Amino acid sequence: MSKFAPLFVIVAASLWGVDGIVLQPSLFNLPVPLVVFIECTLVTIILSPIFIRQFPKLKTLDRMDWLAFFGVALFGGAIGTMAITKALFFVNFVNLSVVILIQKLQPVFALTLAAFMLRERLPRVFFIWAGLAVFGAYFMTFGLSLPDFNTGDKTFVAATLSLIAAISFSSSTVFSKRALKNVSFELGTYLRFLISAIIMIVIAGSYGDIKSVVEVSQFQWGIFFIIASTTGGAAIFLYYYGLKRLTASVATVCELAFPLTAVVLEYFIHGNILKPIQWLGVVLLIFSILKVSGIKLQTSKSK
Repeated sequence: MSKFAPLFVIVAASLWGVDGIVLQPSLFNLPVPLVVFIECTLVTIILSPIFIRQFPKLKTLDRMDWLAFFGVALFGGAIGTMAITKALFFVNFVNLSVVILIQKLQPVFALTLAAFMLRERLPRVFFIWAGLAVFGAYFMTFGLSLPDFNTGDKTFVAATLSLIAAISFSSSTVFSKRALKNVSFELGTYLRFLISAIIMIVIAGSYGDIKSVVEVSQFQWGIFFIIASTTGGAAIFLYYYGLKRLTASVATVCELAFPLTAVVLEYFIHGNILKPIQWLGVVLLIFSILKVSGIKLQTSKSK
């Protein structure tokens, strides 16, 4: 199954795109910290049977393992998720150009961190296909046009939040690879959400957002459960299965399926048809991801 590992990451990233465009808009009126806290908590509860069965394995984790999981939860589960959610809220899930553009910078940060922290040695051909993947993602989103930044004062805030999200998710990818070193992907998924929920209850509580839970409608609770069982818990489950068998460098390029899915869905949902140059970008992105996923990267013996 190792040769299909990139596919698991691509499917997971595609589910994140569905989450941002189809599900998250229904939660627009709720405080962002509360939204992230509820999502993490529900997934933690759903995955509790996994934790009970694998509880003895916690004794084998050392200080660096726990630090890695804390980094995953802090950057990926808390900061990154809050930043991208708030960025989407700011642009009302309609004008996604700034948010998606900044997200395409994620591989740049992740590749740098992977080379520095995990000592992943990147062959020259990797940078060629990774670069083409980013170009393909750009053309898919904007075609031959420049991004439209004339969306009001909220554009700068959305861009800043999206940049924070890109850096945070890049860090989370690298920390996740290290965190999975001594645990199964099942236990890794659970610990990611458990620690994220603990961090988020502190953040949401400090802002006084916990009391807003009474404002969550029955329909929104349904959305939360759908997210927890599909684009949230299930997506990370698939992602960690793939990441366990991939380098962080390959995984981060496969994650470009997130902006791909988000942009395609946004166009179809709003009745827009992609231009030929944009479809060319789609093809270039998909082909580049497939090429990257087949590259065998070398890592140091310490890994």
